[in-house]
Amino acid sequence: MPTRASALATVLVTVLFVLLPPADAAAPSYVALGDSYSSGLGTRSYLVDGTTCQRSVYAYPSLLASANGYRLNLRACSGARVADVRNLQLSALSTTTRYVTISVGGNDAGFTRVLTTCAEPWWLSDCNGAVDRAEAYIRSTLPGALTSLYTAIRNRAPSATVVVVGYPRIFDGTDCNALTWFSPSEMTRLNAAADLLDATTSSAAAAAGFSFANPTRRFTGHAVCDSPEWINGLSNPPSESYHPNIAGHRDGYLPLVSRLLTGTAVTASAATLAAARDSAARLTLQQRAHADRDRAIEPEMFVAPDPITAARTRPGPHPRAGEPAGTPSCHGDFRVTA
Repeated sequence: MPTRASALATVLVTVLFVLLPPADAAAPSYVALGDSYSSGLGTRSYLVDGTTCQRSVYAYPSLLASANGYRLNLRACSGARVADVRNLQLSALSTTTRYVTISVGGNDAGFTRVLTTCAEPWWLSDCNGAVDRAEAYIRSTLPGALTSLYTAIRNRAPSATVVVVGYPRIFDGTDCNALTWFSPSEMTRLNAAADLLDATTSSAAAAAGFSFANPTRRFTGHAVCDSPEWINGLSNPPSESYHPNIAGHRDGYLPLVSRLLTGTAVTASAATLAAARDSAARLTLQQRAHADRDRAIEPEMFVAPDPITAARTRPGPHPRAGEPAGTPSCHGDFRVTA
């Protein structure tokens, strides 16, 4: 039963849609589905749409739509899993939808929880166990879930060009953040898990007749602690951590996804960025219409290790697997990454 407040909000959205200039109704329809890697978490600039989806005009779907003049419906939401996409986002698709992008699967495999575990010092965590559980899920359960979801997308948007978007490797062999304890072997395992997720997603996408945008090569040299860094390291607030920043969406995802979606790689000009910023009001109102339902999606939040607990419980010198004796647990100075 809708509350009075939600009913008034719906009326307000309707009125404002009438008053604001609408997007060109003749423009190609583009629907962006999925999780935080498509909503734009990590860019530090979000629509105030009544949800915790953290949708950004600097996310690659917004930049792509602004560059090409598409009519964007940005349904992607931070924390979304396969079931959330199916139950809350697919209604945006129709027989007139021209373009679709989707990133999903990382939350189903529990990647944020895995990162939270692996960021802790070795004497407090079981990183290998967490990665093992994520990889087991990716191998056994995720393929069927993705196959079913992709079939539903094709049924709802039979004429659309669909691009499935993968996840980059987060690390490039260095952890320069002083308040995390990722060892070299753990970073290698986390990257291998990302590769497994991409390979599994790519296979399901190919079986559905969809293209797959693999960001691994594109993001090489731009991982956490690289220069320039396209993926945030440990950030303030921690929710921004381990997600692509504005440069990651603009210079990493945008050219990659646009080439597969339209045949032409798009780069973000000043005009494109201005158009994306100008779309904020329309996108905000558009997504407010779904706010009551979208609030059911629980964001996946990275939790930074507690250095006081780590210091008090440290059992003494004991190098982790992959580290020589005497290797410090903290790497460099704490940095707030943008």
